[in-house]
Amino acid sequence: MRLAPSAHVDTFCRDNLPPRHLWPRFLFDLPELRYPERLNCAEQLLDETIRRFGPDRPCLRTDGEMWTYGDLARRSNQIAHVLTKDFGVVPGNRVLLRGPNNPWLVATWFAVLKMGAVAVTTMPLLRAKEVSELIELTRPSVLVTDQRYADVPGGVAVLPYGGDDPADLVARAAAQDEAFTCVDTAADDVALLAPTSGTTGKPKATMHFHRDVLANADTFAKYVLKPTIDDVFTGTPPIGFTFGLGGLVVFPLRVGASTLLLERATPNELAAAIERHRVTVLFTAPTAYKAMLASENVIGLKGLRRCVSAGEHLPAATWEEFHRATGVRIINGIGGTELLHIFVSAADEDIRPGSTGKTVPGFQAAILDEEGVPVPDGVAGRLAVRGPTGCRYLADERQAQYVQGGWNITGDTYIRDADGYFWYQARNDDMIVSSGYNIAGPEVEQALIEHPDVVETAVIGAPDATRGMIVQAFVVLRPGVPADAAKATELQDFVKATIAPYKYPRAVEFVATLPKTPSGKIQRYKLRDAATTSRSHDS
Repeated sequence: MRLAPSAHVDTFCRDNLPPRHLWPRFLFDLPELRYPERLNCAEQLLDETIRRFGPDRPCLRTDGEMWTYGDLARRSNQIAHVLTKDFGVVPGNRVLLRGPNNPWLVATWFAVLKMGAVAVTTMPLLRAKEVSELIELTRPSVLVTDQRYADVPGGVAVLPYGGDDPADLVARAAAQDEAFTCVDTAADDVALLAPTSGTTGKPKATMHFHRDVLANADTFAKYVLKPTIDDVFTGTPPIGFTFGLGGLVVFPLRVGASTLLLERATPNELAAAIERHRVTVLFTAPTAYKAMLASENVIGLKGLRRCVSAGEHLPAATWEEFHRATGVRIINGIGGTELLHIFVSAADEDIRPGSTGKTVPGFQAAILDEEGVPVPDGVAGRLAVRGPTGCRYLADERQAQYVQGGWNITGDTYIRDADGYFWYQARNDDMIVSSGYNIAGPEVEQALIEHPDVVETAVIGAPDATRGMIVQAFVVLRPGVPADAAKATELQDFVKATIAPYKYPRAVEFVATLPKTPSGKIQRYKLRDAATTSRSHDS
């Protein structure tokens, strides 16, 4: 299929790329990464896969239905017609996507990229305030949302799907042509805006090109995961999270495999679904692997061929316990929204439990001191990475913090050993990584301070055996308000109603004052030390 030339182009994304001198150094050493100048990643992942393997292979599975590759192509084409004809979307326009993991969300993602537009992937549990901030940042032309999440702020056209309204996307799409010619995009045209809250709570969006979408499939997936056409993928991360987008959409479709999409699943339900659908490749967080070991369906996990863990550190004890119970060797890894997916990992006999692994082919990694100088093996320092993907924030001054000297500075403290294995030590910023989710402490503080009984608060990440870290809040209440369990629960519920529920503080400690420097800055390190000491005594 020849790609159609683009008509009017919205240059918002290209105009808001960071200055070139603040880009990381990109590496395209592998033959797979030498992409042509003109490239549409949706055409490569879907239409090209159909040309190779035919339209009738299973592609997207749920408990109630199964879409073939041909089904996904037809429906994404029809959605592209809806967006262009009914909403006037042109190449470069942003389309914000909001919904749980289901086939219509995937079809819309493909439609947006086929059109040469830019997909803004979001987490479905974000609240109206958080969605408003992303709308202001990315300026989408339309917001496509599962009708169950249609309580969105005004100011942008909203297109719901999954309902009974004749104006619903599904009904609109049914009346459209099943053929659509992909827009002729450049390999370095922006395809995705991947939001991340950072350490301040102020959202930012990483800009990824069409070539970037394919690059992690052609590095981590090809050389470490090694999927096959007969694999069935599943996992818990939302597609709005780049860990989920890669593991549940890009990687399987790159090789002609299929994906089981689960909107929500407890560890027990996840284990049952794996057995029921004969899943072979699983993407989830360390906490889920540990929890599934207590599932009544644990025997069904032995059918897994590959398990991938990321989002937080995978303890060696969890790895060993899962391996004993299932015989499966979990592939640990570290990735990031700024680089799309995993860049340090290991599989099979190369795995050393407790280590994140080695540099993925196509990437380079180093441990740097505060001046950007590499430290000797065995010495802790800042993890720095470069490869075919990297950070380009949308009009954000924090670009200069994340990219330094051509390296992406991930915000993690690591040690590299003499054999080239990387060993996680801690986060070196204020990000709290809990059960695979990045949670900005200042954002939780802002939510808490809006409660009328809260005078002052500080939020830190406290160590937790199950979740890696939990959000812990230290709260100063106004005089006369009882500092009891009922008030703690009230504050937790208040945060859940204000921002995404997974960000709420699982521990609330009431204090008379917060430790501060002479200049008035809160000394969070003292709170972290106190939380670590307290929880170690509790355990």
